[in-house]
Amino acid sequence: MAARGRGSAAGSRAPLVAGATFLCVAVLLLAAAIPAAEAGTTYLVGDAAGWTHNVDYGQWVAGMTFHAGDILVFKYNTTYHDVTWVSKGGYRKCIVSPKGRAPVYHTGYDAVTLPRGTHYFICGAPGHCSDGMKLAVTVY
Repeated sequence: MAARGRGSAAGSRAPLVAGATFLCVAVLLLAAAIPAAEAGTTYLVGDAAGWTHNVDYGQWVAGMTFHAGDILVFKYNTTYHDVTWVSKGGYRKCIVSPKGRAPVYHTGYDAVTLPRGTHYFICGAPGHCSDGMKLAVTVY
């Protein structure tokens, strides 16, 4: 009769342990090779003042570097303001594009995820853009 004991049971587990170890190492190497997805930075436009009159948005944006995936949060009073994503010409002339051509936000707490490029935002309420409620951001 063949002897049964600890030695024979341990010997039969050796391939399983080696296989499990190999699998763990392979998973760790694969995980290290895949770059982690970076979450974008969230910016409250105008900081504590929010999206309103009497804020110099050119000064607010000065020195900031925006990256694709960053989020701008526009916080404002919906009775008086909105946020309209416009073209460069719309930004310069304070003109909202014809209906349906530019996104217009009305919630009072709008989060806009930025793609690469230069983007322009204005308040579409009459006179507000010309009073300075406009923001241009370049995104890398």
